[in-house]
Amino acid sequence: MRFVVLAILLGFPALDLYATLRFSTWTGVPVWIWLGISVASGLLLLRNERSAFRARTVAALHGEEPLLRGIVDSGRKVLAGLLLLMPGIASDLIALALLLLPLNLGSRFGPQPAAAGRSRASGGAEAIEGSYRRVD
Repeated sequence: MRFVVLAILLGFPALDLYATLRFSTWTGVPVWIWLGISVASGLLLLRNERSAFRARTVAALHGEEPLLRGIVDSGRKVLAGLLLLMPGIASDLIALALLLLPLNLGSRFGPQPAAAGRSRASGGAEAIEGSYRRVD
């Protein structure tokens, strides 16, 4: 069983690179352009997801967004970025399929964040109502 997993892990990139070579000769576009665009978009996706994950985690800790939805969405984007970094057109197509899947569309009846029922004042800050009396 270990050898089967090893053969898959080593065979997929080799077959993917072979498919990319065949596809590039069929389209007439050089291989380095396919691989360069793939690596650049993978790096860009990972870089943007790093900052988005931080913001999403802070929003989840403040109760503005559900935590699991942010983790699943970030994991999906990170996996797609890693697949884009792998050389080959098949891994790029799998990454694009991951990015196009509508996994985290919010539903009306789904779990709501902790702050869903809170209302905000018009300025965005919470208003404190009460009486004021100065005591000397």
